[in-house]
Amino acid sequence: MPRQSIPLAIADLSQFSRALGAQLAVRPDRAPSHLSLLNMLARAAGFRNFQHLRAGAAPAADPAPPPEAAPEPVDLRRIAKVAGLFDAEGRLSRWPSKRAQQILCLWALWARLPAATPMSEREIGERLRALHLFGDPAILRRDLVDLGLFRRDPDGSNYLRLEQAPPAEARLLIRELAPRSRP
Repeated sequence: MPRQSIPLAIADLSQFSRALGAQLAVRPDRAPSHLSLLNMLARAAGFRNFQHLRAGAAPAADPAPPPEAAPEPVDLRRIAKVAGLFDAEGRLSRWPSKRAQQILCLWALWARLPAATPMSEREIGERLRALHLFGDPAILRRDLVDLGLFRRDPDGSNYLRLEQAPPAEARLLIRELAPRSRP
């Protein structure tokens, strides 16, 4: 079995040499053994002894797996309430007043807009008009950009859906509304 290399980083070489010299001066009559010299080097570097130095340099024998991320909290009542804002054809009937509900609505609309397809302001406006009934595609378009679901060119000429994983609540809402969507 090959020996493990044990790195020794010394922040201040001058202090290290003084500490090592002081330990060697204690026994001027004989040279220290191999283990004694290792302990002296470790103590001069600020460790208790060589075992302490080696323990700090040894990789973990069996690293613990990273903890699994807790599942995102899902409010089924909010999903049901937001799903109720969409008609039988999957069109948004009114713009909710609560921001959390607005965000879920935007995710649902985002899912129904084409991916990897640059659209002019007019094109995205027409698509959004077909997806809602309250006659304000501008608020939807602005909020899609502000939420980071769409990218808009600085002059407003082109819009592009940004691909990303929806949060858990949005995924459930999108799944709930899928049968209502027109092909």
